[in-house]
Amino acid sequence: MAQTRADLSRFFSEYKSIYTEEVPFIADFLKLLEAPACFERTHLPGHITGSAWITTPQRDYVLLVHHAKLNRWLQPGGHADGDENVLRVALREAEEETGLKNFKLVNEFPFDVDIHLIPERKDFPAHFHYDIRFLMEASRDEKVIVSEESHDVKWIALSQLEHYTTEQSVMRMKAKLLRTD
Repeated sequence: MAQTRADLSRFFSEYKSIYTEEVPFIADFLKLLEAPACFERTHLPGHITGSAWITTPQRDYVLLVHHAKLNRWLQPGGHADGDENVLRVALREAEEETGLKNFKLVNEFPFDVDIHLIPERKDFPAHFHYDIRFLMEASRDEKVIVSEESHDVKWIALSQLEHYTTEQSVMRMKAKLLRTD
């Protein structure tokens, strides 16, 4: 589970990944979780965020947002803003950024973790997002909305994903989704 700081510390203490780029993140997350304000967006040089990797039950489409500030196709997600329950953060952000309300959580444990640099903006320095991602399922029949944070929201065929993004962490989540073992 990922409902408290202690839950996350336990998760990262036991987490093993076959994806070499993900392995170094484990120690970095454990160190960050020692900081009292790590769930606040003002904590620098980085802070915890929560995201949703939303797929159809058939695992043939994923729902991505075209992020306005970053100008990239990404999974919905965002700042914890003090909330240590990153699963709740991921669910909230998924609903806010896509308009969907009917999600099925596939697993209460994180599906993927990533640390990535967010570029400097005029009002905030460059910093890192320590992103904890959860696997969710939803129906393509439910109407999506485009929030003010995005240029677009779109169900993308998994087979066409590379036409929208080549972000390493997004490709890793695709690979995880397609694993059969």
